[in-house]
Amino acid sequence: MLRTKIICTLGPASTSPDTILRLVQRGMNLARLNMSHGKREDHLATIDLVRDAAAQVGRPVGIMVDLSGPKIRVGELEEPIELKKGKVVTMAPSDKVQPGEIPCAYHPISRDLQPGDTLLLDDGMMELRCVETEADRTELEVIRGGVLNARKGINLPGVTLTSPSLTEKDLSDLEFALEVGVEYVALSFVRGPEDITNIKKRVGDQALIIAKIEKVEALRAIEEILPETDAVMVARGDLGVELPFARVPLAQKRIVEMANLYARPVITATQMLESMLEHARPTRAEASDAANAILDGTDALMLSGETAVGRYPEEALEALINIGTEIERSGFLVRGPQYLTHPSTDSRGGASSQEHAVAAATVDAVRRVNAPAIVVITRSGFSARLVSSYRPSVPVFAVTTDQVTYRQLSMVWGVQPVLAENIEISYDSLTAFGLKSVLSSGVGAVGSVIPVTAGYPFHQSGSTNTMRLEHL
Repeated sequence: MLRTKIICTLGPASTSPDTILRLVQRGMNLARLNMSHGKREDHLATIDLVRDAAAQVGRPVGIMVDLSGPKIRVGELEEPIELKKGKVVTMAPSDKVQPGEIPCAYHPISRDLQPGDTLLLDDGMMELRCVETEADRTELEVIRGGVLNARKGINLPGVTLTSPSLTEKDLSDLEFALEVGVEYVALSFVRGPEDITNIKKRVGDQALIIAKIEKVEALRAIEEILPETDAVMVARGDLGVELPFARVPLAQKRIVEMANLYARPVITATQMLESMLEHARPTRAEASDAANAILDGTDALMLSGETAVGRYPEEALEALINIGTEIERSGFLVRGPQYLTHPSTDSRGGASSQEHAVAAATVDAVRRVNAPAIVVITRSGFSARLVSSYRPSVPVFAVTTDQVTYRQLSMVWGVQPVLAENIEISYDSLTAFGLKSVLSSGVGAVGSVIPVTAGYPFHQSGSTNTMRLEHL
């Protein structure tokens, strides 16, 4: 079992029934639907296909809806605009733009910018500096020029946006996501913990929230965001434009490390195997990048355009599986993730000291009794995520009676979800079911000692308080 999980973005290249089935068979753990693209009816059809494929293969595959957020873009252009260094240009709202001006689909931009602020176009390829703003128009000096095409992205590094993190489109897409019952909702352009608490009020316990870290404000507030969110994503696309590119690798390592310490699953995303949009093999640099993300301690690697619109979606998935397999069987991960620092148990958050103590004892017991696996009995998935964050050297069999939790755990590092249906909800019954699952998987032999972790009472979420040693 590959302990690192793999997320595939589904799009025109990967939404046929046969392709989705093959992706699930090959090892896709979570399917991502990007709400910036596609029609609602197409997304619904894709969800049905993923559910059908998972049922055929007989293992859980979760679904993530990725909300668009207040994406700032250039409006429509009759023809490309050449921006020459030193020239001063005017940006105006798309519905009020005059000939020669740059249309902006984000209308409050003149309200948010101050003289001296930087504006980046087309993933940072062009750089402009705010000279002055007047009413709804902004005067910008071209610092680094180029040819600007319609609908290109605009980034405002260090600028605090006044627009809410949830747009009207996001609210509509969120309603759709909850109606169809997806496992995860990814929130774009998070700035602080209040963005997470706001969406959680709307979602309740219907789905888990992933905070996408792609703004400098979010990076600065990471320790306030982590206790509020259920998971995080290192969204290197916009983060790599917001930050100087040389700072992105260390930012990625810090986000992954902090997420592990707070027991929050973490996804590393964007340009994982970018060359495979057109080529059947990744570059050596891409292979090293994916491998280092695994060594850092990421729970999941995410493919974006590679599987959504690329020419080789199945080969891209296979490449990540091969990279992950090579790293995991090398023995490097037995010594734990390669953090920037060497954190102590006291530096961990996201759970009570009692819960961390039980999780740490569970992982320590594996080494002391040479256990081949861990069994975690969990209703909400919290206990399994907590044990996983300590990166045990053996598989974690997470026994749950809840279908949603079963699918949510498909994204958590090292966790093998086990659905216990039509069974008495008691420690003895669920433990016996979990031990039987370990034995039938071929991981352990009769007589092996297995640490079993649970929270009691079972109906109470976030109450990890018990660890016992049982025999297969």
